[in-house]
Order: sequence, then C-alpha cells, then structure tokens
Amino acid sequence: MRRTLAACCTGHFLVDFACAFLLFRALWGEADWNGLLLTYNFCAFAVQMPLGLLADRWERDGLTAAAGTAAVALAYGLADAPWLAVVLAGLGNAAFHVGGGLEVLSLSGDRGGPLGLFVSPGAVGLFLGSLLGKGRSFPLWLVPVLLLFAAGALLWARQERPKRAAGHLEPCPALPLLLLLAVVVLRSYVGMTLTFPWRGTGQWALLLTLGMALGKAAGGYLADRFGPRRTAVGSLTVSSALLLASSIPACGAAAVLCFNMTMPLTLWAAARRLPDARGFAFGLLTFGLFLGFLPAAFGAQALSGTAAAIWAAVSLLLLLPGLGRAVDK
Repeated sequence: MRRTLAACCTGHFLVDFACAFLLFRALWGEADWNGLLLTYNFCAFAVQMPLGLLADRWERDGLTAAAGTAAVALAYGLADAPWLAVVLAGLGNAAFHVGGGLEVLSLSGDRGGPLGLFVSPGAVGLFLGSLLGKGRSFPLWLVPVLLLFAAGALLWARQERPKRAAGHLEPCPALPLLLLLAVVVLRSYVGMTLTFPWRGTGQWALLLTLGMALGKAAGGYLADRFGPRRTAVGSLTVSSALLLASSIPACGAAAVLCFNMTMPLTLWAAARRLPDARGFAFGLLTFGLFLGFLPAAFGAQALSGTAAAIWAAVSLLLLLPGLGRAVDK
C-alpha cells in the first residue's frame, strides 16, 4: 500500500508539474492561448468522466496511470504543434488521475486519509510548473525524463484491485451525487475567482498553494479520526469565518486550507455511492472542476472574501446531505 501510494503521489506532482510547465514554457504567448488553455482543461478534467467509465470495466488502474504519465511525456515532442500537444497532455493527465485515483481508492478501503494524500501534491506541482515554466533556467528535456521514470514506478508499484467488501456502502440516489457535484463546482469556482489584495506572486502565493495542499491532505485524515460530517462542519464553518477576515494574510491562508479539506470528502462519498463505478464517480467530480473553471475562463468577476464566505456556507449546506449516512466517530 505504501509503495503504491508513494508512486501515485509522486506521479500526481510530476504530471501536474509537467502539464503546467509545458503550457507556460512552450505555449504561453501563442495567439490562441485562451483556446489552448480551455482545450487543455477540457481534456484534463471533463474527459475523466468517460475515461472513468472505461477504467471501471478495464480494471488496469496502475497501467492506466502509467500510460497517462507517458502520454504527457510524449506531448513534449509535439510542442511545435500546440493543439496536438495540449490535447495529448490533457488526455494523459486525465488518464493518470483516473488510474491513480482508482489505485488509491481500491487500496485505502474505507479510509479517506490516503485519498487526501493522493490529491494534495497536484496544487504544488501546478504552482511550481507555472512558475518555472515562465522562466528559462529549468531544463525542458528533464521533465519528460522524470515522467518516464514516474511511469515506470507506477508500473512497478501497481497492484490488483482487492475484492471489495459490500457491507458499508451507501445507496445511490441521484440527488446526493448531484449535491456532491455542486460542492465541487463551487469549490472550483471559488478557487479560480477568489482574490486577496496581498496575494501577489511571491511568498504569499506559495503559502496559499501549500495551504491548498495541506488542506486536502488533512481533510482525509481528519475524516478518518473524527468522521466526515464533523470534518465538513468544522472545516467549512471555520473557513467561512476566516474568509470574512481574509484581508489579513494569515486568516486568508488558513481559510484556503480549511476550504480545501472537503476535496477528499467529496471523492470518498461519491465512491461509496457508486461502488461498482468508482472511476465514473471520480470523473464526475472532476467534471465539476471543469465547470467551476468556466466562469473564470470567460471573464467572471473576482470574488471578495465576504462573497467566498457565503459560498463556503452554501457548500456546507450541500455537502451534508451529499455525505449521506456517513458515520462519525
């Protein structure tokens, strides 16, 4: 389990780093930049839903993750054909996330901690990939090499899906799944449009990125310790209160950390709702990430801390029924 989780977490960091690095090193400044970015995000997030359906039937999760990682490496060879590069990188990113997510879901049993740990490195990878991609010091050739090593590690660490115990699963009405989807859309929308006057691009931007990553990792482990419903109530209540004082850097960073604790909770709950289609469940919620990205892509106004606090409270009202009868400790 530890070997597989380590390979998936490392792969998550490198795949997101590589995609951001490719976009900003090779494609930033292209005349069709906005279209390229939209296409990449569609392939990377929206396509996870049909890929998840295929992965549910194929049951080769480690191989799917490794193939996606290798596809991102191959996209570096298409940098002179921007549209092909973003499509291949986006599809590779989607395949990695579906395969890696299913590996972790299968091996973590009823625990949310490993899932939170898996989703957390992506934010750091995106931040560093964007930052280094805008410069010229980090060697371009090194990124696909690292990706191919990561693909090999995923193949080495892959495991067969264990037989699933059937005694602790939630029923699957459509409404709870739609509520979980709505929570993800709101989290994505707030994350894309929330601005702080002190954010800038230096140490505070890094602090916010680390807050996102730590929040995702902590959310799963807190849910294992205190239960998902208590974790949801505590994290979103505190986040909403801190967002009202987000003009203070420490409060804003802590609010972002708490707000992101719900990510593993939504993925965990959706997987319990669809135990025989967990790849689809995973892809459905990542489709929500794409939907939340669209307002920012088309010029939505930036959110203030007060507006974000209201949306955090709304997220809690949607998340609790979406979690269903999750038993708190």
